[in-house]
Amino acid sequence: MSPILPTESASARPATARAGAGLRLFCMLAVLLPSPLLAEVALSPNHPQSYTVRAGDTLWSIAGRFLRDPWRWRDVWQANPGITNPNRIYPGDVLELTYDAAGNPRIRKGRGGLRVVKLSPRVRVEEVQREVPTIPINVVAPFLSRPFVADSRELDKAPYVVGFPEGHILAAVGDIFFVRSIYDAADDRFEILRPGQEYRDPDTGEVLGYEASYVAEARLERTGDPATLFVIRSDREVEIGDRARPTRENRPIRSFLPHPAPPGLEGKIIAVLGGVSQIGQYDVVVLNRGQRDGAEIGQVFEVFRGGNERRDPVRAGRDDWNWRNETPLNTSFWYGDWEPSGWVRDKPDPNAPLPLHRKVTRQSETYIVPDSRAGVVMIFRVFPRVSFALVMYAREAMQIGEVVSPPRDG
Repeated sequence: MSPILPTESASARPATARAGAGLRLFCMLAVLLPSPLLAEVALSPNHPQSYTVRAGDTLWSIAGRFLRDPWRWRDVWQANPGITNPNRIYPGDVLELTYDAAGNPRIRKGRGGLRVVKLSPRVRVEEVQREVPTIPINVVAPFLSRPFVADSRELDKAPYVVGFPEGHILAAVGDIFFVRSIYDAADDRFEILRPGQEYRDPDTGEVLGYEASYVAEARLERTGDPATLFVIRSDREVEIGDRARPTRENRPIRSFLPHPAPPGLEGKIIAVLGGVSQIGQYDVVVLNRGQRDGAEIGQVFEVFRGGNERRDPVRAGRDDWNWRNETPLNTSFWYGDWEPSGWVRDKPDPNAPLPLHRKVTRQSETYIVPDSRAGVVMIFRVFPRVSFALVMYAREAMQIGEVVSPPRDG
């Protein structure tokens, strides 16, 4: 099938069309990029034969109903060539599971389902007809433009909040505050940022960047040293020490094309945004891999726990060496699993002393925990040396330090 591509340039299209193009990217590429590995796509054990799309669904959640690995959606999606907008999915559409001549699973829109639209004076038709996004856009939207990760301590050099009018120790919407050294500005809008934590690679100790969290947006009322700014929007109160910089244009909300991370690209979760301690579904985590490592938007990783060394409580409880029963004439004395680690006197009781003898312990008092899959994450924003990823699935609560690696087959 040869899809018909638009001929107009991106700059010639209306702004709303350009914004919607990102939301259509996932489904369009499902048709443009057929996979030769259809036979390897595994269905979910409890997959339905058909499913009616509901408001609030995402392509990821729908794919998870049919497939064991939701990111393989493009491998099985089959657009209907005879209907309007064959590559888009809307609430009310009926998706059916079929098979091709080779027995490979395919998913397509059913022809029998008609979308029901209830109109109300308070509801806009455009909202009802909005296509299904790939992932919950509302979850990642606050992180698409803020916070950001600075490559160096550049934020420390920016103008900083020095004080407030008499009687104030914070500034909220409608308040003014004072900032050192703003003498001129191309625009009167500033964003107020708070220097955050330092990101370090847990394996090498290298500094990967510095978080800068969004505090507020302010309007420049008067230049000078200090300058006067007025808070027009805020996520939290402005504090002394916060930094001010000219507002940068926010990125448009986008959809993403999930695809497996390339072989060999492994990393670790080094932080979690939002102040949570136990990481679960739809939390945003920071990975110690960025653009320089080959990290890209849309890459999917599985999260694995295990591989760490633990104490063997059984063998560790057998550390008391029965030295009376050991003899150099016994081969296990020389080739057993005991290892000398020092000298012991007056054990176990000073009143019943034993001769000076060697302290020994078993060589295998620990074991390596087998790794197991704890969840799935997808990168949605990339910086030079770190990236932000959304937890798409969590089998159990995850923690900082967990390993991420490309999805495994089988």
